[in-house]
Amino acid sequence: MSGAAGRLLHVATLLTTEPAHRNPLAQELLTAALAHTYARWDRLRGEDPYNETRADLATRFARTAWRHHRGRGGVLSALTPQERLVVVLRLHEGVAEEQTAALLGLPEERIRAVCSRSVSHLREAS
Repeated sequence: MSGAAGRLLHVATLLTTEPAHRNPLAQELLTAALAHTYARWDRLRGEDPYNETRADLATRFARTAWRHHRGRGGVLSALTPQERLVVVLRLHEGVAEEQTAALLGLPEERIRAVCSRSVSHLREAS
């Protein structure tokens, strides 16, 4: 897991839209997700620790989205927290639509619509 921490920190930084050099919220999210995975390590039973940590990170971000409503800069700050979460999971991390829908508790059609709308919004912004 230590090798994946850098990639997961990048994911958290994209979600919080903080600058890469100053990202205390992203670090806080990642630390909590890593601690949760570490606490469950003996119970993972063949599950991928990276996927477990990423799922916990996404869940924590979704629960605290009110803290991240207004972006702190960058292209993704134009998106809502839910849109950012869907875009980062689907496009940056390559998580399947079905898995993203299950993780967020939304129908697949909603994930597809949010992703499509977000990409269109990002194209217009750039």
